[in-house]
Amino acid sequence: MNDQPMTPRPLTPHLDRVRMPADLRNFSPEQLKVLAEELRAETISAVSVTGGHLGASLGVVELTVALHAVFETPQDRLIWDVGHQAYPHKILTGRRERIRTLRQGGGLSGFTRRSESPYDPFGTAHSSTSISAGLGMAVARDLKGEQRHVIAVIGDGAMSAGMAYEAMNNAGALHSRLIVILNDNDMSIAPPVGAMSAYLSRLLSSRSFLSLRDLAARMARRFPKGIERTARRAEEFARGILTGGTLFEEMGFYYVGPIDGHNLDHLLPVLRNVREAEEHGPILLHVITQKGRGYAPAEAAADKLHAVSRFNVVTGEQAKAPPGPPTYTKVFADALIGEAEKDSGIVAITAAMPSGTGLDRFQKRFPERTFDVGIAEQHAVTFAAGMATEGMKPFCAIYSTFLQRGYDQVVHDVAIQSLPVRFAMDRAGLVGADGATHAGSFDLAYLGCLPGMVIMAPSDEAELVHMVATAAAIDDRPSALRYPRGEGTGVQLPEKPQILPIGRGRILREGTSIAILSLGTRLADALAAAEDLAAHGLSATVADARFAKPIDTDLVERLAREHEVLITVEEAAIGGFSAAIAHHLAHKGLLDHGTRFRPMTLPDRFIDHDTQKNQLAQAGLDARAITQTALQALGQQTGKAARA
Repeated sequence: MNDQPMTPRPLTPHLDRVRMPADLRNFSPEQLKVLAEELRAETISAVSVTGGHLGASLGVVELTVALHAVFETPQDRLIWDVGHQAYPHKILTGRRERIRTLRQGGGLSGFTRRSESPYDPFGTAHSSTSISAGLGMAVARDLKGEQRHVIAVIGDGAMSAGMAYEAMNNAGALHSRLIVILNDNDMSIAPPVGAMSAYLSRLLSSRSFLSLRDLAARMARRFPKGIERTARRAEEFARGILTGGTLFEEMGFYYVGPIDGHNLDHLLPVLRNVREAEEHGPILLHVITQKGRGYAPAEAAADKLHAVSRFNVVTGEQAKAPPGPPTYTKVFADALIGEAEKDSGIVAITAAMPSGTGLDRFQKRFPERTFDVGIAEQHAVTFAAGMATEGMKPFCAIYSTFLQRGYDQVVHDVAIQSLPVRFAMDRAGLVGADGATHAGSFDLAYLGCLPGMVIMAPSDEAELVHMVATAAAIDDRPSALRYPRGEGTGVQLPEKPQILPIGRGRILREGTSIAILSLGTRLADALAAAEDLAAHGLSATVADARFAKPIDTDLVERLAREHEVLITVEEAAIGGFSAAIAHHLAHKGLLDHGTRFRPMTLPDRFIDHDTQKNQLAQAGLDARAITQTALQALGQQTGKAARA
C-alpha cells in the first residue's frame, strides 16, 4: 500500500486495554493523559498508511478521550460535525483493528456512519448538520420520556453556516436539553485561555452556580417587569464580558468557556458539571484546540496537514504520485485566471473551499476579485446573483455535492431571473476515497430540469479550457460546467481558448452499426470500447456531447437514424443527460422502429469509497461495460475479447 518504509507501530499499553469507551471510565485522570498521547500516536501511525484527514483528528484527541470517559456512549448520543475529525473516536469505539482500512475499498469510512457502529448515531460528511440532528434526537428523547444526553461537537468553521444558527435558534426556543461543544481551532472567536478561564468555566457550569442563578431568576420574576429585564441582562452581560458568550446567550444557550481543549484537568471537571446540569436547557461549551496538535510536521504546516496522502511518520513527507497531467481543478483555475486577465468583470466566489476549487490560485492573482463566503452555499449563490444583476460576471466554484445545499437559491434567485451566474462544479461524478457523501452524482438531474440552464461537461482538460471561455461569454442566462476530481488525460492545452457553439457536440470516430454518445470524461472509455467492438467486427461511431443542456438534437437524431444501436454514457445519476436524450427521441418517434437505445448512468444506489477506477467498474461505466452493453443490445455474447 505504501511505497515508503513502514513505520513501526507505536507502543500503546494503555490504549491496548481499551476495547470500548466504557473501559475509559476505569482510568484515573493521569492514566487518561497517557492514553491520549498513545491515541494520538496511533492516529498518526494509521493515517500514515491510509492517508486522510489528519490535522482535525489530532486536534480533538483529548476532547475525544474526555467525552467518552465522562458520558455513557453509545446510550448518550455523540455527534461529530462533518466527521473528518472522528478517527480517534473510531479507534476508541471498537474499530481500532480496522483503522488502517480507512477510506480503502471495503474499509472504514473517512466520516461517521450509522451502519458502521452504534457509536455513530448520525452519519456526517457535509458540515453544520450536528446541532439540527442533535436537537431532533433530544426532542425525540423528551417525547419518549427517555433519559440520555445528546452532545454535538461542531467546529468554528462549521459555525459559519446558517444552518447551525437556525438550529441554535430553534434549540433556544424549545429549551430542550442539548449540549453543543464548539471546537474552536482557529482562534476566530475566543481570546487566549488559561487558568482563570478554566476556573470561571468550572464555576459557571457547576450545579451550585446554576441553582443560584435559577433562584435569582425566580426572585427577579417577582420584581416589576422593567427591573426583571434589567437584572437578567446585567447577569448575561457580566458573563459575556468574562467569557465572550453573549451571542450564544442571546440565542437561548447557557454559555461556558472558553477552556483549553487539550488540558484534561480542565475538560474533565467541566464536562462532568455540564453532564450533571440535568434541569438546564441547551448549553454551549466553548473549547479551544489546535489543529494538528502533537505532531510537529502538522503544527508547522500552513493547513495543519488537514488532508494528507500516505506519509512518513518520522519526516512528515507525503507520498508523491509520479509526475502526470495537471488536475482538472488546476486547469480550471488557470483558465479562469486567463479569462479574468482579459475581463475585469470576472469575479470568483467559493464557499470555504479556495484550495479545493483552485480559487486559491485565482486569489493570489486577483485578491480583490475573490470572495470566500464561508460554509454558506446558499449565500454564495445569491451573492453571485446579486453581483450578476450589476453587470459583473461571477463564477461560483462549488463542489457538485455541495451545490446541492444551495439548490433553492439556484432555482429562485438565479434561474427564474435568468441571471448569468456561472457554476463551476468540481468533483462531478465518482470521487474515490471520500465516497458517496462527496460524489457529484446528481447535478445533471437537478440542474438539467431548470429552464434556460446551460450545462457543459468537458471530455478532457483542453475542452475544460474552452468551456471556461464559453461560460464567460454566456451573459444572458445561467450556466454550469462539471468536471471530475483528479488528473486530466495529458492532452496539450490550447494557447487560445475557443468559445464553443452552445448545444453542439462533435464526432471523433465514424462508424456504421453502433453509436456511442458520451458526456464528459467517459469519452476515453467510449473510444476504448469502440476499439474493443472493432475486434468483434463491429463498427462504432463515438461522439462527444459536450453539452448536457441544450442537447445537440441534430447530432442525436442523426446517430439514432444511422445506427442500429445508440448508447449514451454519463457519470451521473438517472434522470440527467440520458433521460433528456430518451425524451427527445421518443417525441420524434425515433424509438418507434428499430433503434435500440441503451442509456448508461450511475446505478440507482450509493457507491462506497474506493479508488475511482474500481468505483467506475462497480458502476458499470468503464470501457468493458460499454462494450458489453453494445454486444448485448445486438444479442451477442460478451466474452474475454472485451478489454477491461
